[in-house]
Amino acid sequence: MNEKSCSLHDEKELRDGQVERVSSGCSPPHDKNNSALAAFRGVPISELRQRGVLRALTAEANDWEPGAVSPEVLRAQEEWEAVDTIQPDAGSQVFSAQPEQLISFAEVLQHFQTLDLSSFKERIQPTVRRTGLAALRHCLFGPPKLHQGLREERDLVLTIAQCGLDSQDPVHGQVLQTIYKKLTGSRFNCALHGDHWEDLGFQGANPATDLRGAGFLALLHLLYLVMDSKTLFMAQEIFRLSHHRVQQFPFCLMSVNITRMAIQALREECLSRECNRQQKVIPVVNSFYAATFLRLAHVWRTQQKTISDAGFVLKDLEVWAKKNPRRLLKTLEVYLAQVSKGQASLLGPQQCPGPDGPRAKDLAFTGVCELQPHTLEDSELL
Repeated sequence: MNEKSCSLHDEKELRDGQVERVSSGCSPPHDKNNSALAAFRGVPISELRQRGVLRALTAEANDWEPGAVSPEVLRAQEEWEAVDTIQPDAGSQVFSAQPEQLISFAEVLQHFQTLDLSSFKERIQPTVRRTGLAALRHCLFGPPKLHQGLREERDLVLTIAQCGLDSQDPVHGQVLQTIYKKLTGSRFNCALHGDHWEDLGFQGANPATDLRGAGFLALLHLLYLVMDSKTLFMAQEIFRLSHHRVQQFPFCLMSVNITRMAIQALREECLSRECNRQQKVIPVVNSFYAATFLRLAHVWRTQQKTISDAGFVLKDLEVWAKKNPRRLLKTLEVYLAQVSKGQASLLGPQQCPGPDGPRAKDLAFTGVCELQPHTLEDSELL
């Protein structure tokens, strides 16, 4: 044998038919390439990398030209080196590489109740300040004041609305992950920054930038919408409507605007009567949010609104919702009852209820393709 050549040799015994270690300082003769490479096919690339085998097989030594190296080996080396040099993007942070469990509205609310929110609470204005005739008129003809025992719960809602999205808080990240998974059907975590948030209806790659005016309460409301079994169907239908080829709108951004309406309705005491009746604040605010989103979706769908109409639709919706909170909540109640029976849909014709079923012509949703131009004036939800 030529002195300039050397042969492959084992430094350990073969285990399960695979080469356990190979000296990195030797190159195989040309006529043994195929048999030598066959021995390595069962060895993971990471193992080859550790032992320096890839480097040895592609080195120029003992007159063995690089052209004699198998394309399979070169391709394996290139793939490994590419993986080795990939660096995580700082803006694409995820809290875990493994799928996390979904988080519920109650769990997040409990999380906030354990935090020291005193600095945020100092910023809130629980009620709108009125002076002069406006104060007198509100006192004489306005809604009743919120019961004393419910004011702490109201202040918690308004305080959460002052909190922003904290990417360092795992609970905040889990809320985002849950919203994303429930709306898209994905089973895996996603980056906290990225273009995929635009697909959900945020304006940019960072959801935190769209929470102004509603704070973390906007995300909490979205979480309520997708995690409550009664409203999940509604949320999914509105989300589908937001991706309509003509009537598309930013789903999450629209939701943030509706949360802002709920905050104003609470501060203006438009919800006080219902809160006093139910002896609760948070469930009433949640239902008001969901009912307002339902009305928006129905008006948007039946009146063939587009994104150019968004400002006018939101303005009219806020005025109407504040004046008719009880009627709005009743509409949601009837709609959810019909959904549970498969009798209501935003994206298709509603099945007619039986003689004993609830009468809800307000919820006779019509597909946009079935809508005739002359019916637009009569397409109000209520």
